[in-house]
Amino acid sequence: MKTELLINELKKNKTVFSGLLSDIPEELITWRQSPDKWCLLEIVCHLYDEEREDFRSRVKNTLENPETLNNTIDPQGWVTSREYMEKDYGTMLKMFLEERDNSIEWLLGLKDPKWTNELNHPKRGPISAKKFFVNWLAHDYLHIRQILKLKYDYLKFSTGETLDYAGDW
Repeated sequence: MKTELLINELKKNKTVFSGLLSDIPEELITWRQSPDKWCLLEIVCHLYDEEREDFRSRVKNTLENPETLNNTIDPQGWVTSREYMEKDYGTMLKMFLEERDNSIEWLLGLKDPKWTNELNHPKRGPISAKKFFVNWLAHDYLHIRQILKLKYDYLKFSTGETLDYAGDW
């Protein structure tokens, strides 16, 4: 596994997230395509929590102490229990981007990590540090796609125009 390539992708994605999520019109921050979809504020809060408490924490835990699961997470429940809609968008974006920097710094500082270490996840069974790490990057890609779709749908909604001339989504 070429860890430096994956780390570099996480680093590039910080720039992608910053570009996609900075200087957002106020009305777009809490706009959602439908009641069951997340708005940008919820996505940014989720990215912040996942960066710290899921992916970086799980990779670290699996590398250093694979015998014990260090924490439980509740990404869906955090939306309400952590009151995402009450948070300040700009502050949360800044905090997420800072946490990504912390993650990159930590990953670059690893010395001979044991990527084959496995943690016994209570719902998913054995998961290696490598799998957590690769899924961290996949999680980025899923949310980049989600953000782009939300912005695409908002463009259609806010302009009242069809977007068929641009091509098929």
